[in-house]
Amino acid sequence: EVQLVESGGGRVQPGGSLRLSCAASGVTFSRTTIKWARQAPGKGLEWVATIYASGATAYEDSVRGRFTASRDNAKNTVYLQMNSLQPEDTAVYKCAKFPDGMWGQGTQVTVSS
Repeated sequence: EVQLVESGGGRVQPGGSLRLSCAASGVTFSRTTIKWARQAPGKGLEWVATIYASGATAYEDSVRGRFTASRDNAKNTVYLQMNSLQPEDTAVYKCAKFPDGMWGQGTQVTVSS
């Protein structure tokens, strides 16, 4: 059974940074593509980034240049480094196995002064 657990969320001021983690089990991690998405209060799930098994990445326009996805296959973990955070980045961030895996529970990110 595939399981993904997100962590690393918290509250930061505008301009701050956070690094989220997504720990996976039940998969051959080095061959697994992982996607990140977020859900802001009262809104639907929005794709944020994808990190492919090759290590290549793709980003939604509003986060490109500020967010960086990476992976550590030895730890079965992918990361989302988020810099220059803004209030509109406030959301629950979730990860899932690409293309149609179940989303994890998520980790809350709040950007507020």
